[in-house]
Amino acid sequence: MRKTNLYITLIFSLLASSLIAMPRLTVVAVVDGMTAEDLNSLRPYWLQGGMRTLSEEAFQTTVTYPHLVYGGNETTATLVTGVTPDRHGYTMDTYYLRRDRKTHAMLEDESVHGIGTDLQLSPKALLSQTMTDRLRLRYPEAKIYAIGIYPETTVLLAGHAANACCWIDTEEQQWVATAAYTEGLPTAAFEQNNAERIPTLAARQWTPRMDIPAYLSPTPQERKKGFSYNVSEVLRRSPEANTLVIELALAMQQTERLGMDAIPDLLMLQLNTLSPMATSDHIASAEHEDMYLRLNQDLGFLMEQLDKRIGRANYQILVVGRPILGTAAQTLNDIHMPVQQFNADRAAALTGTYLMALYGHERWIDGSYGQSIYLNRTLIEQKRLSLETLQRQVANFLMDFEGIQIAMPGHEAMSYPLLNTTMNKKHIGDVVFLLQPGWQLMQDNRQPIDGVIDEMPASPLLLWSGTLRPMPQGKLDATDVAELIF
Repeated sequence: MRKTNLYITLIFSLLASSLIAMPRLTVVAVVDGMTAEDLNSLRPYWLQGGMRTLSEEAFQTTVTYPHLVYGGNETTATLVTGVTPDRHGYTMDTYYLRRDRKTHAMLEDESVHGIGTDLQLSPKALLSQTMTDRLRLRYPEAKIYAIGIYPETTVLLAGHAANACCWIDTEEQQWVATAAYTEGLPTAAFEQNNAERIPTLAARQWTPRMDIPAYLSPTPQERKKGFSYNVSEVLRRSPEANTLVIELALAMQQTERLGMDAIPDLLMLQLNTLSPMATSDHIASAEHEDMYLRLNQDLGFLMEQLDKRIGRANYQILVVGRPILGTAAQTLNDIHMPVQQFNADRAAALTGTYLMALYGHERWIDGSYGQSIYLNRTLIEQKRLSLETLQRQVANFLMDFEGIQIAMPGHEAMSYPLLNTTMNKKHIGDVVFLLQPGWQLMQDNRQPIDGVIDEMPASPLLLWSGTLRPMPQGKLDATDVAELIF
């Protein structure tokens, strides 16, 4: 009997140790625009706060993306799934639909309704498991929430298996959500809406927290007049957006008792370092610096509160930047590396004229989007022409365009280096092209599709854990990040 009790005790001890192999709470913060260079340049300012703790105690490295980066949420999808767009399916924020010849938001889903918003979003288009999904499969009772500034990023951070997610609605100045998740709008978010917390912070004036001469990179205009914003007008690109996310994260930790039992919980956050006038991920103004300085305070407050509530040994924080704007075009022009613009819609129009000259005055091009041109397959079938022949003719025609490095039929792109990790067959066009370095992809309204013109942009990663654990060595691919929390 005594031996049996000993075995039972041993089994329960082993089970308990396996349950707490992961910290009780993991916080993953994806920070828009954060760069390693800016973190290093601001290091003298980290006298205290979250960045001070992370710079002294966290594992630090950089991550690069093994696919084309457009400055959208294709990077978020890669970070949370650990695979590239050819597998997770999120190639760009929008995609072209042949059926109506229009572009649609990648995460739109008419089968779900918004909560406090007209947006109908779900993670349905995300084809691979995310961090949240993997944790749910391993620990079915885990509590998983995502809080963000922008809707698409927040839904991707939530993955398929979160309890709920919510983001800032700037028009109504409240937390909103999607009914794609079982809990809808989290209780803590509902309570903050009732307390009008977002309008309270949005009513503030954002001015420098230090004297302008104390900043490293003030613009000439800032040296004369400083800077001042009505937060309500720039809410998502203001320090208050980060403060709101951190405040709700802490409220949710308390309400949902995250990290308070042996089953690991997960809190996914979107934060931001980009100021209203930023044209680059790299700091070029005092207001941009101010975003970092205030984020440092917010992260410090988060860690201080978690220390008190659940103890340093019971949580970990992974902070990773993601490229949004890259290096400013003017910066590259100044070092004699000019950025040139390629308009895909105009290229498609010229291609249509070329096909008219060959096959008659018909609409041979259905449309274009991103690096794809879509042929009118219905017309090609009616004329009993070879789709493969037209694909090859269009690819050869595009090769004569300045700025195009390679053009090919869509099915061949899946075996071409870089394109094979960037494209997904679900959204690939009939003809695909790749631009030469230094060229930026534009829409017909002159807005850039390709927001990041850096080649293989790298982002900083910091992983702080209250317990000793093995850490990887050297730089990482973005596909490795999901493994770090497991």
